[in-house]
Amino acid sequence: MSKNIKAVPTSDYNAVIATASKYVEGLRIGSVATIEEAFHKDAVMYGFTNGQLLGGPISNLYTFVETNGTAPDITTRLDILAITPTTAVVRIDMEKDAIGADYNDYLTLIKIDGNWKVIARVYHQFEG
Repeated sequence: MSKNIKAVPTSDYNAVIATASKYVEGLRIGSVATIEEAFHKDAVMYGFTNGQLLGGPISNLYTFVETNGTAPDITTRLDILAITPTTAVVRIDMEKDAIGADYNDYLTLIKIDGNWKVIARVYHQFEG
């Protein structure tokens, strides 16, 4: 019989959501510095924007925020889709970013030295 042990403490769930929330808050206030707190320095992002596949280093996201500014009307829902002691996947349903677009973001996080960081952002931009 398997042991009935909780593998992931509630504090990790809270920390994962806090990390994803930093990203969202950075978008809301137009702060690259706040977004950088959530992402690993070597993070990547890939997704479809206006039907075209875009991808590369997370600095592309930082450039987007620097170019387009704040998203004061942004609305989001964050859901942890999966979590282990060292990895997590968060879906962010997002409406009204800085350019008024809607997205589904899938953030893959990794726990390094006790800290959760986004290592990859995969997204879909909806036509609006």
